Amino acid sequence: MRCPACGAQDTRVVDSRVAGPEQEQIRRRRECRECRARFTTFERAEFSLPRVVKRSGERVAFDEEKLRSGLRRALHKRPVKTEDVERVIDDIKRELASLSAPEVKSDRIGERVLEALHGLDHVAYIRFASIYLSFASVQSFREAIERLEEDLSPEMRRSQLRLLGEAAERPEDAGGGADREEHD
Repeated sequence: MRCPACGAQDTRVVDSRVAGPEQEQIRRRRECRECRARFTTFERAEFSLPRVVKRSGERVAFDEEKLRSGLRRALHKRPVKTEDVERVIDDIKRELASLSAPEVKSDRIGERVLEALHGLDHVAYIRFASIYLSFASVQSFREAIERLEEDLSPEMRRSQLRLLGEAAERPEDAGGGADREEHD
């Protein structure tokens, strides 16, 4: 490892430990044998990812930035943490690296993104699905939203506004008006 202070090639590892949110990095503290400067390096395993076969048949290298950009567009102004987005990207890369095939269809990556967004943010899911699934009509859009609403757990149903139709009934609106003032 080259010293960033003097450029010498002769450095030694002083300390080494596991780092990163999921313990996926090695943090090494190094010292230059020439100038005695200390610096830190991080090592991370590099995945050998398959090539992506697009719908047109074109074969391209997997592009992590393209995946990140698509997720960011779908999640624009949504309350999702950056760490959650990076975890989705890492999960998809890990899944792709575990494949024994040298190529993967772009549809498989798109489906994996849809699955991740379904669990992360429903508005982002619909945004991504509208482009990925190429909705041809308002009806197909509506059907996707209705399927999404059917999949909601009772807890999520209570915490989210309805995606279509009337606003979700609020608890204070229920009960037939027992709490309303009567006027003559």
